[in-house]
Amino acid sequence: MNATHIHLLLNHFPIIGLLVATMLLIWAVVRKNVSLQKTASVIIILMALIAIPVFLTGEPAEESVENLPGVSEQIIEEHEDAAKFALILMELTAVTAVGALVIAKNKEAVAQKLLYGVAVLSVVTCVAMARTGYLGGQIRHTEIRTGVNQAPGIQQGENGTAPQQENGKENGKDDDDDDNK
Repeated sequence: MNATHIHLLLNHFPIIGLLVATMLLIWAVVRKNVSLQKTASVIIILMALIAIPVFLTGEPAEESVENLPGVSEQIIEEHEDAAKFALILMELTAVTAVGALVIAKNKEAVAQKLLYGVAVLSVVTCVAMARTGYLGGQIRHTEIRTGVNQAPGIQQGENGTAPQQENGKENGKDDDDDDNK
């Protein structure tokens, strides 16, 4: 297993895990459930820890795909910039969560205020992480690129709905199929 495999394996955890933890934290804050607040905070901290190797394996992953056909250097750079920003937010959110957990032992009221901050930071970080994941997906998934509605080598049909391949096959059928009718 190389760095690219690790990047691809782990990159979904901070995005999905943070989303789950954020929803759990918001629910826990609204319900004033201290146990759930602590659980959500721990999940946020774990996702922030996982985000570190995801970020660190990003550069080797870039090296392995940057020369592949259809891979855009611009999209890679946008993904990298978004990842830096999201990582900073993720770690800031986690540090705030650690602070809330530490302070909760002595000053519950202060910890509650910090948890409101963690919840707000988590929502913002979720957006940043989702954007990073979206941009990362565009690197190899050309079908989700903005303004791209077809894969290379495939042309749109006359009405724009039936793709026609360059080799004369349409929708998986040979041109000779029409002669057999």
